[in-house]
Amino acid sequence: MTHDEYVAHDAMGLAKLVADRQVSTSELLDAALARTAAVNPEIHALNHLFENRARADIANGLPAGPFHGVPFVLKDLYMAYAGEPTANGSRFWAGHVPTQSSELFERYRRAGFAIFAKSATPELGYSATTEPANAPPTRNPWDVSRTAGGSSGGAAAAVAAGIVPMAHASDSGGSIRIPASCCGLFGLKPTRGRMPMGPERGESSAGLGTAHAVSRSVRDSAALLDLSAGPDLGAPYGIAPPARAWLSEVGADPGSIRIALVVDLPGEASVHSDCREAVLDTAALCEALGHHVEPAELPVDRRLLGGASAVVAATLVRALVDARAQELGRRPGEGELEPHVAGLVEAARTIGAADYLRAIQYFQKTSRDLAAFQTRYPLILTPALAQPPAPLGTLTGSDVRTVSAAFAPYSALANVTGIPAMTVPLFRNAAGLPIGSQFMARFGDEALLFRMAAQLEAARPWKDALPTLWKMQAR
Repeated sequence: MTHDEYVAHDAMGLAKLVADRQVSTSELLDAALARTAAVNPEIHALNHLFENRARADIANGLPAGPFHGVPFVLKDLYMAYAGEPTANGSRFWAGHVPTQSSELFERYRRAGFAIFAKSATPELGYSATTEPANAPPTRNPWDVSRTAGGSSGGAAAAVAAGIVPMAHASDSGGSIRIPASCCGLFGLKPTRGRMPMGPERGESSAGLGTAHAVSRSVRDSAALLDLSAGPDLGAPYGIAPPARAWLSEVGADPGSIRIALVVDLPGEASVHSDCREAVLDTAALCEALGHHVEPAELPVDRRLLGGASAVVAATLVRALVDARAQELGRRPGEGELEPHVAGLVEAARTIGAADYLRAIQYFQKTSRDLAAFQTRYPLILTPALAQPPAPLGTLTGSDVRTVSAAFAPYSALANVTGIPAMTVPLFRNAAGLPIGSQFMARFGDEALLFRMAAQLEAARPWKDALPTLWKMQAR
């Protein structure tokens, strides 16, 4: 199977080729590995390959799921595949090999994927760029001098470069939507409680975290959510299932939606002109499609929200590092934690239980206030990012949290409140870089996001907007 034949299809298209016996599962894996050999040395999207296990899975017979034979990669951040390393982008986690697989991995396996690699991530996922100290930086296929985003930067770069049509990703503060915007992809963050987090943990990042994917097509994302969503055994909380399959929402009429347009955030640096132009262009397209878009101001005190987020982030990172230290029987050595992560661990020493509880309570107040706002606006439209994809090296250092927040100030609200959100790749700037727009919906309403995304995808198809690296062949 040639590269051009392989990348002409999304994941559902590749699965249909296998079902129709036009291509074998081994041929698809060969195509993905050939593409990996061609571009991964340049972009460093994948940090660990297990080709032999994938070939053994194919030889033994992959499950006859809806994505039977489609190559797939897992983000290397708290996504356990028993027997394969999970390094979490950190030197301190080097050599960590789980003995039990994550429930989400098992659901992907039952879907029929040929899972062959792990994708790169920053240390513990705490960055808007994927430039970990323990590996080369992940480069953006649209411009290899720029970031692919974070923390699912490896996943997004792998999809944008044509290694796989869709990849597992996770999101505790924008980590699906940020790299989707940087790499010109569709990225959806599900509602809190929608995805399984076990069996190794009850929740991710105090309920801020969830998992799903970055993809080239809307329908792939919907079909994947259909087969992977739902709480697992012993989950601390769940959510009502959708009224019907999310795939059936793709192409369904969203009706005329009242959309709140939020561009400027009080107390934040002004949004870059490219990102402003992109979101206003998206708003104009929505108006042309029959929706009503009006400027609005979010009912959020960003100063208080930022303070609460800092408390929660430091507490969570300290807990992760303490758990690893207990596992190893020692504290991190010199250089085993990056400066920004070590700084969070140190900051947590001054945070008490009451501080953490007050932060969570403020998160819950924000959720109530936003829910009231959303009774008037079923959708909220914002820029995905405040800046175009940043040059490598500009989102790193000891103050990663501050520079990441300035780069991506719009995304964390959906994590704090638990609502679903998506990035759509509708715009490119004069330099040809993708600039995404973000939509947030009411709690539990992924269906509206899929209907809206599919309408936008049909009105302005993005599948033919390809990065420079797309045509690079194996050398």
